[in-house]
Amino acid sequence: MRSGYQILSVNLEDYFQVAPMRRIIPERFWPRFDLRIERTTLAALNLLDRTGAKATFFVSGWVAERCPDLVAEVSRRGHDVASKGYHHRRFDQMSAEEFRSDLRRSRDAIERATGEAVRGYRIAEGSLPGDGREPLRILAEEGFLFDSSLRPFGLRYARHPDARRIHQVAGEGWSITEVPLSSGTCLGIPYPVTGGNYMRQVPRSLFERAVARRLRASDEPWHFYFHVWELDPEQPRVSAVSGLQRLRQYRNLETMRERVEHHLASARFTSIADHLEIAAEAVERRPEAQQASTAALRTEPARDVTIVVPCYNEEETLPYLAGNLASLEASTRGVYRFSYVFVDDGSQDQTWAVLNSLFGSRPNCQLVQHPANRGIAAATMTGIRKARDEIVCGIDCDCSFDPHDLTRMIPLLTPDVDMVQASPYHREGDVMNVPGWRLMLSRNLCKIYRRILHHKFSSYTACFRVYRRSALRNIELQDGGFMGIMEIFVKLDMQGSRIVEFPAVLATRLLGVSKMKTFRVIRSHIGLIARTLWSQHPERVPGKPVAE
Repeated sequence: MRSGYQILSVNLEDYFQVAPMRRIIPERFWPRFDLRIERTTLAALNLLDRTGAKATFFVSGWVAERCPDLVAEVSRRGHDVASKGYHHRRFDQMSAEEFRSDLRRSRDAIERATGEAVRGYRIAEGSLPGDGREPLRILAEEGFLFDSSLRPFGLRYARHPDARRIHQVAGEGWSITEVPLSSGTCLGIPYPVTGGNYMRQVPRSLFERAVARRLRASDEPWHFYFHVWELDPEQPRVSAVSGLQRLRQYRNLETMRERVEHHLASARFTSIADHLEIAAEAVERRPEAQQASTAALRTEPARDVTIVVPCYNEEETLPYLAGNLASLEASTRGVYRFSYVFVDDGSQDQTWAVLNSLFGSRPNCQLVQHPANRGIAAATMTGIRKARDEIVCGIDCDCSFDPHDLTRMIPLLTPDVDMVQASPYHREGDVMNVPGWRLMLSRNLCKIYRRILHHKFSSYTACFRVYRRSALRNIELQDGGFMGIMEIFVKLDMQGSRIVEFPAVLATRLLGVSKMKTFRVIRSHIGLIARTLWSQHPERVPGKPVAE
């Protein structure tokens, strides 16, 4: 083993993939985010170059498939590239066979990118089971030589000091080296002295004293680690994250780069593979499986569809929106030909500049600007009037409804249908991370509308819709704000249009700040309900004579 060096490992993942985000950002949402991993990884690589450090980078297969050149660059700069699994899952979320399959898929993706054999592994979240023998056996059988998933902290490891050291785990016909994260002891109980969130949350002086004690007390190398996203203090703030998880994700990001550099400059660091004297081994690059394109098998011409996106103070959200729309286009190529109308509704931030940067040069995009804020319904109607096509989709800029659902909603706009309405309260729909009090108010309003409208839907108010443009030609709105969206539904319902309900999933806004003033909207709903009742029963309008 290499002496005189400390051990360095780096988790290569983006800010939206980590544990605090898992509850509100499921993996299926990942392709919709603007990847910041390239800039953060290059920042980490440049930092290691300046300090002369070498590291083991733990990379997920998902990242390796989407950013193969970036993963290859890590290897080209002399660092060891190991696996963090393909999916960002805990071990207890997988069966033994799923764990093996996940290992193979991640290994193959990384080896395609680097051309070198993957020899190390770290579980993406949590740690391996207490005895760890079953997953370690699977790792050894799959050709892995070391694991670095063990976090030997807390009372359970007080009586097992050997588990806190680099050690060999063996069984019948297999063996693997365990390289745990570093720890110190207080009253005989191990606590983390390693890096990452463990370092970021504690005062700097306290952590540095703990490291100094650890170096004096042990002949084992100190195992220091960090995440590349921790070098990015400007990462978008996900508004739906709870207070405790927000603290875990964002606390002290602005000082993390300097703290990491301080430790890297204070000692010599090498990778786990170098410390264990595991030589790099070239492998034949495995070709990716070729899949037949669904679009290539189609014989019908692509349908023309316009998507209208109202935007008000959405500069933080627009890169996420761009990722969603790019994913939608890629998955429907040859099926739909999308054009877009982005309506900046009098934004007071950099929304107009970001819109121009992301979409201004694209021939299928129109950018329209209201000189002052008129409301989401007014912006939607502006976009519909500017639309090039008869089929027009209205979506939320924050993607609280999944734009990919449009591929299931558009076919419902048959010749006898004028609008398709997303309905999260439908028995097959769902609502994610929305406060209970808000759900209660909204559901009660929907019950009232069900009593007075022809269409007996579970919900009516979502902006996520597919319209027949000609059906809205003569509609004029009294309210240009959120209430106007409901007003569109009411006017179509009263003029005899057919509207179809689509069960959808509503998720809370992830980025930026909601513009809805809940109680103001509720007050406006009451006014619209009253006007609708009076129009249906004019004889009940106060002051109007009853016809004989």
